[in-house]
Amino acid sequence: MNSQTYVNFFRQTSPYIHAHRGKTFVIALAGDAVLDGNCHRLLADIALLQSLGVRIVLVHGARPQIDQRLAQSSLTSDFKGHLRITDVEAMICVKQAIGSTRLQLEAELSMGLPNSPMHGAEVRVMGGNFVVAKPIGVIDGVDHQHSGEVRRVDHVGIQSQLDSGAMVLVSPIGFSPTGEAFNLSYIDVASHAAVAIGADKLICISAVSNISQNGGLLRSLSIPAVKEYLKNSNAASQLEQTLLCAAQQACKGGVERVHLIGYRDDGALLSELFTREGSGTLIIQDYSESLRPASIDDVGGILDLIQPLEESGVLVKRSRELLETEISRFMVALHPEGFLVGCAALYPLGSTGSGEIACVATHPDFLSQGTASRLLAAIENQAHSQSIDRLYVLTTQAAHWFQEQGFVEATVDALPEDKQLLYNYQRSSRVLCKRL
Repeated sequence: MNSQTYVNFFRQTSPYIHAHRGKTFVIALAGDAVLDGNCHRLLADIALLQSLGVRIVLVHGARPQIDQRLAQSSLTSDFKGHLRITDVEAMICVKQAIGSTRLQLEAELSMGLPNSPMHGAEVRVMGGNFVVAKPIGVIDGVDHQHSGEVRRVDHVGIQSQLDSGAMVLVSPIGFSPTGEAFNLSYIDVASHAAVAIGADKLICISAVSNISQNGGLLRSLSIPAVKEYLKNSNAASQLEQTLLCAAQQACKGGVERVHLIGYRDDGALLSELFTREGSGTLIIQDYSESLRPASIDDVGGILDLIQPLEESGVLVKRSRELLETEISRFMVALHPEGFLVGCAALYPLGSTGSGEIACVATHPDFLSQGTASRLLAAIENQAHSQSIDRLYVLTTQAAHWFQEQGFVEATVDALPEDKQLLYNYQRSSRVLCKRL
């Protein structure tokens, strides 16, 4: 990778670095991930997040580690769905496995050898009895014994540790007011913790790298879409169902975004958080982009959208200075992650009751998702409010799309007189009109 590639990389990731600084992420790390050969690099990436100003709560699982302990003790335990039935003997193995896994993570996060990803990280890891639990009890005639569920999370204690600059490590074990210990689902703990502390993100790192359907990767899912997927997808694994149900619970509790990524692909965490394409599946309450009038702070984002189209001759070139003076004419589409995915502008044409639509642009990664159509509808509503009853558009390559939106062919002579005088015959733009 040459120096210019590095420069471009930092420029592209800088908006995400700024956006994530000071935010709180709860990361749910599957026990399988701790055993994987990529774990060391994954933990280094988590430490990197903290060094960039992200407040981290790390909740780890330990299912395979518990299975190993049980096997060594010639014991077995049954499952009811995704929940283990934990008797007294099994609980001893659970404590040993969780304790050992926790120590392994603390040791990994303490490494700071020169020439290693953790060099200079100085991660301070803090833990405690943050989870109050209760027994699951008897379900369908089955006593789950020492398997429990979360009653509440000590959000004050966790926030105190985060405020001190520490990374908080939470194990999937909880305690009752009477001092009993219960084996918990780490996904359940992570979801409850994210809601309790008002986390900005819940990130689930497991064997499920993303959600796919009919062979295609689902980059994003709204909560209604998750419900529909669970209802209609017979192929969803038990783990997928568990993760999606936890994502639903977290979003309903106020967590803005839940990310599902895999632990086997090196750099998946950073790719998901610092690139537009991501690497897994994002789950959000309502994934549709938001539309709003543009502000002066959007000038840079609009330029990024329209410059490639200007260079190819699709749009007429606009300087930054001109765009700044005309910014009040623009409407933008904002991605849930905070960046612009589309724009369009409305220019009233004098006192003729007519207006011109210009600069309709969509980010290449979000084409064919209806963003431009929704922007056009918003522009038409804006035109109504300004007593504009006829819209014109001049285009060299998008005439067919505008016709699909209800525009019809017109001539240059149909334009208001002032606009006719400004018509560029060298571009030979087609003129289309729509009555509102």
